[in-house]
Amino acid sequence: MKLIQDEHKPEIQKRLEAMLHPVTLINFTQKFECDYCAETRQLMEELATLSDKLSVEVYDFEKDQEAVQRYQVDKIPATVVVGDRDYGVRFYGIPSGYEFSTLLDAIVMVSRRASGLSEETRRKLQALREPLHLQVFVTPTCPYCPRAVHLAHQFAMESDLVTADMVEATEFPELSQRYGVMGVPKTIANDRTAAEGALPESHFLDHVLQAAEPAPVG
Repeated sequence: MKLIQDEHKPEIQKRLEAMLHPVTLINFTQKFECDYCAETRQLMEELATLSDKLSVEVYDFEKDQEAVQRYQVDKIPATVVVGDRDYGVRFYGIPSGYEFSTLLDAIVMVSRRASGLSEETRRKLQALREPLHLQVFVTPTCPYCPRAVHLAHQFAMESDLVTADMVEATEFPELSQRYGVMGVPKTIANDRTAAEGALPESHFLDHVLQAAEPAPVG
C-alpha cells in the first residue's frame, strides 16, 4: 500500500521545486525488531521518486557499521538528510503526520545550503566552541512540533558543531522516559531540558544555549 497518496503528490512536487542542489536521504533500517523501519524506508523511497534532485541510500543498522559510525546513528529507524555534506540533520522514527512537512522543509533547506536564520542567531551560533546535540521529541499529531524541529535543524545547518534530531516520542519510550517527556515538543540540549513547547527563534536559541552550558562545579 502506498504511503504517499496520488492526490498529494502534486503538492509535494511543488514544494520540492524549491530545491537547488541534490539531496540524499540516508536511511538506516534492519529486517527484524524495528517498529516502523519498513514504513520509513518505503516513505523515503516513494518521496525520492517525486524529484530528480532527491535520492535514497539504505543501510542495515547491524551490518553496515561503517555507515553507522560515519553518521553516528544510535537507533532506528533513522534518516539523515545530506546535501553536499552532512549538516547534522536527523530524523529518528517515521516523520509522519505533521512531521512529514518538517521532512520536506529539511530537504529544501539542505538543498539550498542556507539555514534561513536571522543574522543575530547566526552570530550566536558561530560563537559556539563545544558540540551541541539537540533532541526534539515530537508526536505525529502535534501541530506545534514542526516549528521546534525545524528551528533545531536550522541551527544544525548553520553550525558544524550542532547536530539536531527529531525523535518520535512514542517510538522510543525508554528515551522519552529518560528525559521525562510528558508533553511535546520537548527539546533536550546536551542531555538537559532546554525548552518545552514551540518558542520564537531568539527565545529558543537562548534556552538551548543556556541548557547546553556546563553545569557548575561544586
